[in-house]
Amino acid sequence: MSQDIRVKKGLNIKLKGQAAMTTAAVSRSDFYAIKPTDFHGITPKLTVKAGDEVIVGDVVFFSKGNDRIKFTSPVSGTVKEIKRGAKRKVLAVIVESKPEDQFKDFGAANPLSLEKEAVLEKILESGSFAYVKQRPYDIIANPKDSPKAIFVSSFDTAPLGPNYAFALKGKEEAFQAGINALSKLTEGAVNLSVDANEASFFSKIENANIINVSGKHPAGNVGTQIAAISPVNQGERVWTVSAQGVATIGELFLTGKYNPTKLVALAGSQVKKPQYYTLSAGQNIKSLIEENVNVKGSRIISGNVLTGTKIQVDDFLGFYDNVITVIPEGDKYRFFGWLPFVGSSTIHSFSKTSFAWLNSGKEYDLNTSLNGEERALVVTGEMEKVVPLDIYPLQLLKACIANDIEKMENLGIYEVAPEDFALVDYINTSKIEAQEIIREGLDLMIKEVG
Repeated sequence: MSQDIRVKKGLNIKLKGQAAMTTAAVSRSDFYAIKPTDFHGITPKLTVKAGDEVIVGDVVFFSKGNDRIKFTSPVSGTVKEIKRGAKRKVLAVIVESKPEDQFKDFGAANPLSLEKEAVLEKILESGSFAYVKQRPYDIIANPKDSPKAIFVSSFDTAPLGPNYAFALKGKEEAFQAGINALSKLTEGAVNLSVDANEASFFSKIENANIINVSGKHPAGNVGTQIAAISPVNQGERVWTVSAQGVATIGELFLTGKYNPTKLVALAGSQVKKPQYYTLSAGQNIKSLIEENVNVKGSRIISGNVLTGTKIQVDDFLGFYDNVITVIPEGDKYRFFGWLPFVGSSTIHSFSKTSFAWLNSGKEYDLNTSLNGEERALVVTGEMEKVVPLDIYPLQLLKACIANDIEKMENLGIYEVAPEDFALVDYINTSKIEAQEIIREGLDLMIKEVG
């Protein structure tokens, strides 16, 4: 069974530095980090201390709110440091790696021959359940819930996003095993969204409802697909898993090992040769960046330019991130930049105040400048042009700012995640941080409604 979705509202931003479909080697890092800050809403309870020996799959911490949700080491080595912040908040568990990895054996099994609880328990014990997130709230799912559906998006339409068909080449069997495992966790369907314009192995996956999606970004966002197929109402739960996460879960069942390594795209105009590298979740990226990036005057982002996190040269790959993007830092001002049409051949403009929009195939070398400061939030109709969900984005943002829970519910807070408002951040003339506002609104709903 397959369905078709065409996304008409949105915006494709073509940036220079798309990763070529080639792979290159990178030296093994000396340090890896498991960061609780990667998992929104999780309060960690540590199970290790500095000096402890760990192997891949050993539990490093678990959720204080639900001890079944565990987070495991991506590498074998010695716990070097427990990095803490204000009020002794755990920021990261730093592991100094050994030359070779040893893996904890969770036992190989065919998920289709197991009961739901057995499948769920294996995923939980290995730490792979961290890949399973839920809507509403865009947080790690509660294993006690029974989701009405599970959604997986096999393509990324964000600027400089990775190609998952290439990144998962050779892992087709693991991906199928992951889908088989997920199919045991819901009484509904596992919905797999594929790029309607690209042939790939994803279209041949079994035990999934194949959804052919085309159109502008955010067509690849799972929230866009959920809204079209199975909108989330109050009291309902829908689970989501990334394509790379599905393959990791599948490999767990095929081999009995938790293996969080993945092909990660290094992209952006400041990268000397954009391509893919095999990295592990939490891996230190210092050698990768220093060897391949023009660091001076650059912004390094773990993730894509719309939703990623700013990091430093000597930092670590985010758990959920499949791309590292490097673009110019916006620390320079344009001469007469407040005038329309100035520098019109090089400036990307959603509102068409530069002539560059006439060349639809042009790639842009954009920087991080906001080109203005925060100003009044007024009705312009621009947000609705880039949000394909059946909501009123401006009114929802205002309700979140006002902490008006009733209006937030009526305006669709259960259907959204911060990434659904990433393009609003990019195009809105008010220069507000829409993703941050939505995240705060969702946190309020978790606290007050649950």
